[in-house]
Amino acid sequence: MNNRNLKSLLAIALISASAFAQDLESAKKAIQDEQYDKAKAILKSLVESKPTDGKNYYYLGDVLLLEEEVESAKAYFEKGIAVKNKGFLSFIGLGQIALDENNVTLAKENFDKALKSIRKKDYDEQLLVASAYLNSANKQPKEAVAIAKAVIDADYTNATAYNVLGKAYLAEDNFNEAFSAFRNAISYDDSLLDAKLQLAIITKRGRGFADAIKACEEILAVNPKYAPALREIADSYYLWSTRDSKNKESHISKANEYFQKYITASDNSVEARVKYADFLLVTGDYTKLEKLSSELSKEAGISNKINRYLGYAAYHNSNYAVAVQGLENYLSKAKKTIGRDHLYLGLSYLNTANDSNGSYAKGIDQLKKAIKVEPAVAEDFHSIGLDWSKKGKIKEAIDIFSIAAEIKDQPNYVYDNYYAAYCYYLLGRDDESGNNESVLNQSDKYFDIAIKADPKLAEAYFFKARANRLLKGDEAYKRMYDAYKGYVNTLTAESTLNKAENKDRVVEAYTSIATYHANKGENSEAITFFNKVLELEPQNEFAKNTIKALQK
Repeated sequence: MNNRNLKSLLAIALISASAFAQDLESAKKAIQDEQYDKAKAILKSLVESKPTDGKNYYYLGDVLLLEEEVESAKAYFEKGIAVKNKGFLSFIGLGQIALDENNVTLAKENFDKALKSIRKKDYDEQLLVASAYLNSANKQPKEAVAIAKAVIDADYTNATAYNVLGKAYLAEDNFNEAFSAFRNAISYDDSLLDAKLQLAIITKRGRGFADAIKACEEILAVNPKYAPALREIADSYYLWSTRDSKNKESHISKANEYFQKYITASDNSVEARVKYADFLLVTGDYTKLEKLSSELSKEAGISNKINRYLGYAAYHNSNYAVAVQGLENYLSKAKKTIGRDHLYLGLSYLNTANDSNGSYAKGIDQLKKAIKVEPAVAEDFHSIGLDWSKKGKIKEAIDIFSIAAEIKDQPNYVYDNYYAAYCYYLLGRDDESGNNESVLNQSDKYFDIAIKADPKLAEAYFFKARANRLLKGDEAYKRMYDAYKGYVNTLTAESTLNKAENKDRVVEAYTSIATYHANKGENSEAITFFNKVLELEPQNEFAKNTIKALQK
């Protein structure tokens, strides 16, 4: 959710300089500096000391929404609407939750309940509704524009209204109008740091990273502890690193430095550390990410994505048991998943599998779910399958390749089938039990799929031939012959038959083709192909002796 400038929204007309007012000011400053833990503590105290003031319930719930503690926020909003004094403000929070859940009708009902109770000149409260439309996961910027413009029509010097209007235009990617609105906000209230920050964000989004950083530094000159500016500098350096490969490491280092400053300025808030975790994920710093995610996962009400981050990081760090725990926790709470969630969980199960713990079956099940949830993730299976095969884990490699091979619309479809076939061939070749027929037939099947998808794949013909050579029976013998012929014909069509690197395999193919003809009593054809062998290997004794035998 986007952070809000609650400076004006919290600056309610308080007549006395009571301790309550001071606490509210402290909460306002804590929110401005994104010190959400501190703000929550203050507001919870206010709820207890002033239980009949509805503002406190709303603002506490709103901070909880900023930290994605939705159920806790909802509980305070529901308590708030029962309070007579300003209790209607909590309908705004309930409206935002409904909008987050894409229940637009319920959201509007709640927003309308709030608006009907807000007095005509309580502009700051009207703007709370506009901000809720913008802070939702399902933004409604047109609604926010309408409210902000209505406030400006009634009070053209209202800086907060221009700031909200600018954010609404920004949500629509209308940068020119957004820029103008933020400039107007600053002209009416030069102390409105959030408006200045939004201008820096526009500059950043236009890839003017150096200028955006400079603008944020100017804000920090006014308020050195203004956490949002430190966060934007960190983000600007990160985005800069994605556009400037020459200085990538330097920019990432600066981004890391400013994230640390941001965390400190935010009083080590959970929200700030979660944003740092976001950064560690996209930059692939899995060692730090696992440590941070492990710490954050113990925080009450923490976003479920932290369990995902812990699982991802632990997987990349080969801490597979931790990965399983993190990702299982994530999946148990997630409303929607992506292919990579199941991919990493599946591979983590495979890496913790033994003969008795059932992890292997769980791993395969998760890999199948991965391509079902997101077929495009099948592309990632290929390199993983190759890694497992290189480690000698042929059965596991087969399972990985064959799952991915089910998805035709992915770039590795041909070779996933080819390598599934090749791995089956290796199992059959090395099986000395005499029970290798089923795996060799599987090899033949997958080679056929690869050849059908790419008839020019010479190596598929070659190893299909070898697989069938290991099988018994006339049908397998004929398939072997056809495959060797296919291999030779493919190389001929590609003008690669006479390349030195193909010599040994071509000799093997010619020899097998010739032998097939000889066994069929087709001596003329057999002699033709044995002569082809001798063209490549003049000293080949088997070819010479067989030709002599056939000529008798």
